[in-house]
Amino acid sequence: MEKIMTFFDAVATCLKKFATFSGRASRSEYWWFVLFFTLILTASALVHEWGVLVALAVLLLPLTAAATRRLHDTGRSGWFQLLNLVPLGNLYVLYLQVQQGSPINNRF
Repeated sequence: MEKIMTFFDAVATCLKKFATFSGRASRSEYWWFVLFFTLILTASALVHEWGVLVALAVLLLPLTAAATRRLHDTGRSGWFQLLNLVPLGNLYVLYLQVQQGSPINNRF
C-alpha cells in the first residue's frame, strides 16, 4: 500500500532529501512537490523577472531528486529523466511517474 502524504509533509520531505537520489517516493509525495514547485515559480515570476531564475536554481535539484525517487518506485532508473530532452519523450516519463509504485521490493 502506497503511503499518502499531505502537501506540507511532501514538501518537507522533498526539501529534506534535496540531494537524495536513492530510495523511493510515493505518487503523492512527488506530485505535491511538483505543485509546490509550480506555485513557487509562478509567485516568483510575479514578484520579479529574475525571481524565476533564483527559484529554479534553488528548487531544480530537489525536483530532480524527487523525480528520480519516483521513477525508482516504479522500478525504473532515474536516468529515464533524460527522455525529457527528446521531443515527446517527456510524455513517456510522465506516464511512468503516474503509474502506481510496485508494492514489492525492487532493485531500488
